Amino acid sequence: MRVVLVSAVALIDADGRVLLAQRPEGKSMAGLWEFPGGKVEPGETPEAALIRELHEELGIGTWSSCLAPLTFASHAYEDFHLLMPLFACRRWEGTPHAKEGQALKWVRANELKNYPMPPADIPLIPILRDWL
Repeated sequence: MRVVLVSAVALIDADGRVLLAQRPEGKSMAGLWEFPGGKVEPGETPEAALIRELHEELGIGTWSSCLAPLTFASHAYEDFHLLMPLFACRRWEGTPHAKEGQALKWVRANELKNYPMPPADIPLIPILRDWL
C-alpha cells in the first residue's frame, strides 16, 4: 500500500483557539473540516511543506523554529496509508485568510469534536484538547 506523507498544523491564536479549514467542493472528503497543511513533496521536510502550504493556502508566514511537533496520525484509507505529523504553532506573520475558497473557523479545543473531520484527524482531537 502506498504511504502518503502529509504535514498538518494546529495554528493556535492568543485566545487558545485552533484554526480549522473546510475542504472545498471538488476535493475528496469535501465539506469536512481539517487542520491546515498538505502533502510533503519529494526532498521537502514536513516543516518546509507546512511553511509552503501556509503561505499558499492562508497567506501567512512562519518559521521551522515556531513549529513544535505535537503528535501524528497513521491511518489506512482504502487506496493509501496516511502518515500525518501534527505540529503546533503559536507564532506567524499575517492574518490567515482563505486563498483557495475554503471556509475557515477558529474553534475552541473542547468544540473540535463538533466539526465533521476526516477519519485520520479524529484521534488528534483529544490529544490537542488535553494539551491546550
